[in-house]
Amino acid sequence: MNHVIETMSEAETFATGKKLGEEARPGDVYLLDGDLGVGKTVLAKGVAAGLGITEPVTSPTFTIVHEYEGRLPLYHFDVYRIGDPDEMYDIGFDEYLYGEGVCLIEWPSIVEELLPETAIPIVINKDMVKETDYRRITIFNSISEWNTNRDPTQ
Repeated sequence: MNHVIETMSEAETFATGKKLGEEARPGDVYLLDGDLGVGKTVLAKGVAAGLGITEPVTSPTFTIVHEYEGRLPLYHFDVYRIGDPDEMYDIGFDEYLYGEGVCLIEWPSIVEELLPETAIPIVINKDMVKETDYRRITIFNSISEWNTNRDPTQ
């Protein structure tokens, strides 16, 4: 069963990520899904803080992956600009996925066929009827649960 967290501010979204980082274990893979500007990078910054990373965390839009050192290594991927999932092999994607660090992958549906079934999908949604900073963060137990509940228009 998925887990839903509602946040009302950027600080609360960050805190949700921080808790994930504090609980992260070697080999964890988190899939960050949601529209542009929904808060994926804010959540990623929280995960980094939870891992004890103090350097600034930014979205790796043009470099595909940023690496950070903390309690566990953090590998933050943004695969938005990947044209073909096979391009991921050129950067050693499976070594990151099956290594001792934590992977955060933004835009995971682009490389879905490369992802382990054990990855944890996290979907962030806005609801403009509520408040501007409102976020609904849904944490799924598996990729298959995510696929079953995914909006078919995405």
